[in-house]
Amino acid sequence: MNEVQVGKIYRHFKGNYYFVENIALDSETKERMVVYRALYERQDSKIWVRKESMFLENIPERPDNITGQKVRFELCEDLSKDYTK
Repeated sequence: MNEVQVGKIYRHFKGNYYFVENIALDSETKERMVVYRALYERQDSKIWVRKESMFLENIPERPDNITGQKVRFELCEDLSKDYTK
């Protein structure tokens, strides 16, 4: 499994963009957790935490996968196409 890169932007398969703030460890299991921030306005929260294994997991084909990604979050090497519009 690849490791998430801190300080980089990732795109969720539904099209929104997130900035990875840091990697934390679960206090009980020592599992790596990704601390990330939404790069768009939300009413509920802008800061999120997810297991790194879930952050990078493969996703099945589904109708709400507007980006056609194979993984839940994909590192954005090229931000020329905005999927949120």
